[in-house]
Amino acid sequence: MKISLFYEFPLPRPWSEDDEHQLFQHGLDEVEAADKAGFSTVWLTEHHFLEEYCHSTAPEMFLAAASQRTKDIRLGFGVMHLPPSINHPARIAERVSTLDHLSNGRVEFGTGEGSSVAELGGFNIDPADKRAQWEEALEVTIRSMVEAPFTGFKGEHIEMPARNVIPKPLQKPHPPVWVACTRPSSVQMAAQKAIGALSFAYTGPEALKERVDGYYKEFEEKGTPVTPAINPNLLAIGGDLSMMVAKTDDEALKRLGIGGGFFSFGIMHYYLTGMHTPGRTGVWELYEQAVKEDPTLAYGPGRGAIGSPDTVREFLRGYEASGVDEIILLLNPRSHEGTMESIEIMGKEILPEFIERDEKAVRDKATRLAPVVEKVEGRRQQSEAPLFDETYSFGGLPTGRGGKFTAGEIPEAMAEINEGRVKAAEQEKQARAVKEASG
Repeated sequence: MKISLFYEFPLPRPWSEDDEHQLFQHGLDEVEAADKAGFSTVWLTEHHFLEEYCHSTAPEMFLAAASQRTKDIRLGFGVMHLPPSINHPARIAERVSTLDHLSNGRVEFGTGEGSSVAELGGFNIDPADKRAQWEEALEVTIRSMVEAPFTGFKGEHIEMPARNVIPKPLQKPHPPVWVACTRPSSVQMAAQKAIGALSFAYTGPEALKERVDGYYKEFEEKGTPVTPAINPNLLAIGGDLSMMVAKTDDEALKRLGIGGGFFSFGIMHYYLTGMHTPGRTGVWELYEQAVKEDPTLAYGPGRGAIGSPDTVREFLRGYEASGVDEIILLLNPRSHEGTMESIEIMGKEILPEFIERDEKAVRDKATRLAPVVEKVEGRRQQSEAPLFDETYSFGGLPTGRGGKFTAGEIPEAMAEINEGRVKAAEQEKQARAVKEASG
């Protein structure tokens, strides 16, 4: 089982002027330490308008910075929202591919639809359309990465003409593709499409084993690839996967404070039961009050990778026994200094045994799945992408509705450039004449 880290960049109020700057700088320090410690991947979510709960609104920017301070740790979008009003698929392909080059091929491409009222409403997305938008955007994004040129697409939500989207990713044919799965049915959907499942698991490793077994059963029986490269893997994230490791359980709890349950509380607030006034509602204040009323909301040992090395090791072994391919440990509001020491302890005292066992597990899995993968590949359907029209071309000046010209700044700029070129040539001619006359 691979062990990774997950950032949402929560930032409880009250905020000082430097808090957001410090949040990202601390994150970079932690990721650099995690790379040296041997963590598999750092995953960043993408959310918008979810103040206090998640300030990770531009994950590709942070991951690009992290790519220059790390060597081995993989860089995961966990996830990027695919509805085109949030991220146009051509822009997704460009940004993911650029990061793949900057990181020397370390990108994991997690995708999602979006679920909160804050985000869907903020971008005017009808919740009834979000699955269809994700499916269309995934096709256009991956085709943009692999086709030269992308031959065009006309769907219900996305229409794009032929263009050669550049750069192409370093990983061929494209980085591993994942989808966020909040329900068992979406885990089945991931298996059916032969892509990785970023599975939310809130009920511990025992129930997770059923989800893992169900994914691989569905993959074998119904898996039909929708991307050029398949990715049969299941990753677990959940409210009981917060991390804080120290020499003793008591010290770990002290450094975590009450922050361990903020992830789950934030989900309840923004996705289910809360009412939010932008820039006014104090989410952390509501959480503090809830913890006073029910202290069990703040996680401790047994509800996360929280405690001494022995405590955390046993906790992680329970998840390893479920058969899950990877877990990602949440970094809820906590002490930065404590997190840095926690990462160091993980690297020295906990991760090595899991890394050693995972290397063997990956080899065994590849052997075990080889005939299944062959069966799944046999179900691959012929692409319905249009053939490229070799006579197609574009150019000239853009025009608006009714043929009205709308880009007058371009010919004006060109005229100015030409005028400057003529003047420069005349000045050069005159200078040569003066030099010849004096020589």
